[in-house]
Amino acid sequence: MPAVIEVVSVIAAAPDRVFHLELDVDVHAESLSGSGETATTSTGHRQLALGDDVTFDARHFGVRWRMTSRITAYEPPHRFVDEQTRGPFRALHHEHRFEDLGDGHTRMTDRMTVSAPLGPLGALVTRVLLAPYLKKLLTQRAAHIKHLAEASAPPSPRSAPGS
Repeated sequence: MPAVIEVVSVIAAAPDRVFHLELDVDVHAESLSGSGETATTSTGHRQLALGDDVTFDARHFGVRWRMTSRITAYEPPHRFVDEQTRGPFRALHHEHRFEDLGDGHTRMTDRMTVSAPLGPLGALVTRVLLAPYLKKLLTQRAAHIKHLAEASAPPSPRSAPGS
């Protein structure tokens, strides 16, 4: 049975800005620098688009991991999906949504569905160890995106001085 992990963040920046930060592989690697993460794209471009593959190399749980994902849905600036094509999981589907809240704010939702190999043992490991760890990584990544987006976004009416 797959695990579903969801992280929701409200960011004081326009959806277009947040959307493009999420698709920047250098920003992704920066957000997970503690794992030594690197990202290599199939096109050589640093900004992903529909059909692009990206291979991530990182160290998690003391083990070197490699996973390749493909951008399988791309609806700027509202949504994109990446799905594992090669890697450690039986399946991984990661949907990124960006909802315009008005006043220059965006609700960013990361919804990841993941299942591990090894049948019942994999399901147990996913529930007890993997899902909480992936939620921590998604939360860390969302905080990094929020920081970058808000640092470069113009002040919104909600946060303007004297409001």
